[in-house]
Amino acid sequence: MVRQSLRKPDGRELILYGRDAVAVTSPVPSPNPAIHTPNAHLRWQALRGEWVAYATHRQQRTFLPPPEYNPLAPTTDPARPTELPSGGYDVAVFENLFPALTMTAHDPPRLLVPTREGHGRCEVVVFTQDAAASLGGLPLWHIALILEVWAERYRVLGEHPQIQYVYPFENRGVEVGVTLTHPHGQIYGYPFVPPIPAAELRQQRGYLDEHGRGLLEDLIEREVADGRRLLYEGPQVVAFVPAAARYPYEVWLATRRACPSVADLDEIARIDFARALKTVLLTYDALWHRPFPYVMACHQAPTDGRPHPEAHLHLEFYPPYRMPDRLKYLAGSELGAGVFTADTNPDDTAAELRAVRVEID
Repeated sequence: MVRQSLRKPDGRELILYGRDAVAVTSPVPSPNPAIHTPNAHLRWQALRGEWVAYATHRQQRTFLPPPEYNPLAPTTDPARPTELPSGGYDVAVFENLFPALTMTAHDPPRLLVPTREGHGRCEVVVFTQDAAASLGGLPLWHIALILEVWAERYRVLGEHPQIQYVYPFENRGVEVGVTLTHPHGQIYGYPFVPPIPAAELRQQRGYLDEHGRGLLEDLIEREVADGRRLLYEGPQVVAFVPAAARYPYEVWLATRRACPSVADLDEIARIDFARALKTVLLTYDALWHRPFPYVMACHQAPTDGRPHPEAHLHLEFYPPYRMPDRLKYLAGSELGAGVFTADTNPDDTAAELRAVRVEID
């Protein structure tokens, strides 16, 4: 992997990655050349025991622009600068223009609840220069490169003493609130371990202490032995509909053995991971006969300076749909009580997904 770090006119960092080489053939652009100084802060939600981020500048972010105003496409008209320069590269990462967290956050308000600076880092990961592509439609080597980019960002962001959790994710489809359709994901560097990964890590740590082996490792062994919900079975990675899926067509993708983070994947495991990821995404699209909406969450070891032998790298996919055409909304039980009611049976949805045949290059 080749990387080139650049600086935008507004001060934000831009990093270009290539499989073999990186070449920039135009000036480094920014939609707004003014020095970028967003601010954010955190407020403590005492009843839930969690931090809430406040970043009101995000109300100004770009919303579903027409193709000719795509901010994630390379700049072709200097009078209409985007976020990316023209040139030869495969993946781009830059600091979000509308971040929920920022390393320069300052002066949180004094309120009746505890507050603190919204320190952290929010990055945009542009998967490809092709606006019509999709993550699952990319060649295997390109998906593996994106995983390598994730690994590099995990290491770099994790070195910041203020960043305790590095969270890559992708929101795909307007159904889950996407505001830009160009294929991209994001990486958040949080100043704390977020509630959902923290809850999973507590369960994993308790299981490890009691049984001497990983919780997810045991769940994977049982899923492989059962076989009914398996979507991909590789030498080092598997993908399956979990037996207790909360979302319709939910899928988990994980290494067979505990691997703390994406930075700990070796080259062989990274290719297997890429193949599993491509299989899942192509299966979704083939079942739906059009781009399938989802949230893809990457859960891995925190970067808080503590040992995490319980951590096991995995992806979780949360689609919003019940098939064929009705949305599955989170309602009173899910949002108010935190109890999910599944309208579909994981065995049935897994059977639908397993029936799909996809070609992997």
